[in-house]
Amino acid sequence: MPVFHFLVNPQRADACEAALDTAKWLSGLGVQVLFHHEAGKMLQQPSVGPAEFGDADLVVTFGGDGTLIQAAQACTEKDTPILGVYYGRFGFVTQCDPQEVRGAIRQFLDGESEIDERMMLKGELVRNDEVVATLHALNEVALQRSIATRMMIFNVSIDWEQVTSYPADGILVATPTGSTAYSLSAGGPIVDPRVKAMVLTPITPHSLGARPLVLAPESRVDLSVDLRGDAVFSSDGQSRLNLLTGDRVIVSRSDRVTRLVQVDRSDFLLKLRTRLLWGARS
Repeated sequence: MPVFHFLVNPQRADACEAALDTAKWLSGLGVQVLFHHEAGKMLQQPSVGPAEFGDADLVVTFGGDGTLIQAAQACTEKDTPILGVYYGRFGFVTQCDPQEVRGAIRQFLDGESEIDERMMLKGELVRNDEVVATLHALNEVALQRSIATRMMIFNVSIDWEQVTSYPADGILVATPTGSTAYSLSAGGPIVDPRVKAMVLTPITPHSLGARPLVLAPESRVDLSVDLRGDAVFSSDGQSRLNLLTGDRVIVSRSDRVTRLVQVDRSDFLLKLRTRLLWGARS
């Protein structure tokens, strides 16, 4: 019996309703559906804990990109494919609209789905020359000042070569998938997710020479900060670690990938036109 796990944005009533309807439909097809424990408790549905959430044939998310990113953190270690159903605001990573979900699932059950493997990043927190924590990211790894700290000096080395230092609120390294997320808000370029690359983007730099930089996927980016306050190392806005004086963050390509069920090959270009209102007349 196939096993599907559902992750739902509990703040969206329409997403919850769609998840319940889809679960009922799948039950009739002989598919076992388990909800992430928080949504399962709220919706009074059979549930699964966070540690086992990635143990499924397919994970389906009902929400926006944030919901899919949360699922990716649980699925990438086990290569579980994800189908993201769009119930959000921007939705660059979610793959199908609500009316497409049954067709996409039938295609998956029939073994006809194409899987899009998205590049991920690995961020290592180095303290006293030892890696003390490792985070994996689908969108971006960021190093930034805490809310209560003033602008800080961020140092950037690439492939063991010191490149620049500048005062800023932070710096991030994004994947092509993440180029339409925090990096885009910080002024970074939009990159086709089929491209393998790393995007280095300063966050509100106080320097005219600070510009986004697209790097080879094999690059090693070494980040540090001149600490006069608190700095935070984060991954996809989910995991956050505080830095101590002398800490460094090394960012490189992860050996993990996020496997997304592909619904439409031209999906990314369609999203650019519709989400960013390209070509729309005022």
